[in-house]
This record gives sequence, structure tokens and C-alpha cells, in this order.
Amino acid sequence: MFLFHVFSGLFELSLGLLAQRRLGAVGVVLLFVIGVGIRARRVDLAVGAAVVFTLLMAQA
Repeated sequence: MFLFHVFSGLFELSLGLLAQRRLGAVGVVLLFVIGVGIRARRVDLAVGAAVVFTLLMAQA
């Protein structure tokens, strides 16, 4: 269980750094919105932000 938390933390950090490097502040804000949507159990918010994030990453 401990290793799962460590690896998920490293994954989140690397994804955030990648988004910040490629997309700037917009990528970080979209990752934040995805996290908030998941925590608030608002699936529509999380899915919408994930789709926009994916489209922007495909363009970058």
C-alpha cells in the first residue's frame, strides 16, 4: 500500500511537470480541475477537463 502511494505521488508530480512544461499554466489548471472534479464526485467536470487536457496535449 505504501509503494502505491509513493508511485502515484511520483506519477502526479511527473504529469504536472510535463503539463507545465508543454502547456504552461493552462495544463496545470486543467490537472487541478480534474483532481477537484474527482474529489467532489463531479464526473462531468472531471471528464470534461480530461478531454480538454488530452486534446491540448495532442496539439502540443
